Amino acid sequence: MRSFDLLVIGAGSGNSVIGPEHDDWDIAMVEHGPFGGTCLNVGCLPSKMFVYTAEVAEVAAGGDRLGVHTSFNGVDWPAVRDRIFGRIDPIAEAGRDYREGSPNVTVYPVTGRFVAPRQVAVGDEVITADRIVLAAGARAVAPPVPGLDGVGYHTSDTIMRLERLPERLLVIGAGYIAAELGGVMGALGSRVTFLLRGDSFLRREDAEISRRFTDAYSQRFDVRMHTRILGARREGDEVVLQVAGRDGVTADLRGDELLVATGRRPNSDLVDAAAGGLAVADRGQVITDDHLRTNVDGVWALGDITNPVQLKHVANHEARVVRHNLVNPDSPIAVDHRFIPHAVFGHPQIAAVGLTERECQEQGLPYVSHVQPYSAAGYGWALEDTESAAKVIAHRHTRRLLGGHIIGPQASTLIQQLIQGMHFDLTVDQMARDQYYIHPALPEVVEQALLEL
Repeated sequence: MRSFDLLVIGAGSGNSVIGPEHDDWDIAMVEHGPFGGTCLNVGCLPSKMFVYTAEVAEVAAGGDRLGVHTSFNGVDWPAVRDRIFGRIDPIAEAGRDYREGSPNVTVYPVTGRFVAPRQVAVGDEVITADRIVLAAGARAVAPPVPGLDGVGYHTSDTIMRLERLPERLLVIGAGYIAAELGGVMGALGSRVTFLLRGDSFLRREDAEISRRFTDAYSQRFDVRMHTRILGARREGDEVVLQVAGRDGVTADLRGDELLVATGRRPNSDLVDAAAGGLAVADRGQVITDDHLRTNVDGVWALGDITNPVQLKHVANHEARVVRHNLVNPDSPIAVDHRFIPHAVFGHPQIAAVGLTERECQEQGLPYVSHVQPYSAAGYGWALEDTESAAKVIAHRHTRRLLGGHIIGPQASTLIQQLIQGMHFDLTVDQMARDQYYIHPALPEVVEQALLEL
């Protein structure tokens, strides 16, 4: 059995664990798919390149409201797709080439599976290591709908590489993947039908934000709420879903393509974490401590396989923690997951950090909140924006910010000043009054919201 100093399973954020400080280590890298993981290949980067393209289409379609004679006349889907993956695919290939060319790294292009604690099968060989980093990510999952496996549905892994833009797209799901990718297809010309189990998109967002987003999408798309999917079948080139509404009445919905965006699960089962003696939570996350050590000595885990948040910036933070702890076992550092922000790149865009108002109520926290419309700020006037808003929630007594929630243009950028304020333990009064906000830029929306607290 070959033994290494370090074995890394997963070449997404796990790949960044390896640095110059490991040049004299004998390292194994196990990755069956493209290097770069979910974010580079099927997630953050290609999807946001599609999102920006869709935003350009939205601007072109909406020029008349500003007195500008623009229009959206369709999209050359293959050109858009090939431009995006013409940049993405070479990066993944270069990442693999770089690691395979590293003199101290052996790359195993297979799925690694634990067969015993600190023993991993790679094809017909079993290898071990003094230190193992498990960063094998997560994958899309589909609901147990009769006939679904036979209709040729898509997930976020495949929908962006379609040969042609579908005229009619059915989307199962109401989370961020459904909102983003369904919204892209709709902006580029597809007739999109969203099928929701409940009555809103993005249920984990603050209720005010979820309501505004649901209203916006309901105005643009065919949104079917309280929908049960009874079965799926294919008739020729059509995907047919049999559905039942809240009243129990059944109907057939037809589309050219089907996107299933109902969640992702950690790949702990694919790597057989249990065989490696690793403790796994009910939903499949490998359990770690604050230093990202598992219950098996010498094994760390990071990213989507251990963190239910499943965000790239979280995985990158965790990779930095593991990288330090590998070479500094006597002075380990802990993860800081206090203020994890997130964004949804739909149209409108959403960003948030901290607690929702509902969570404040559930925890019995004394709080004050305020919702500030973009239309109250100068740049909001320029945008002619009457729908977007920033919501801030503060502790009534300590005056610390408990949560920030923004829906509208540049939300993912505007949230950053709230993240920093929370991280540096500023009061909302300090955030609002002890710095300049450029007039009449959009950050004034955040300033005004904080002043109202």
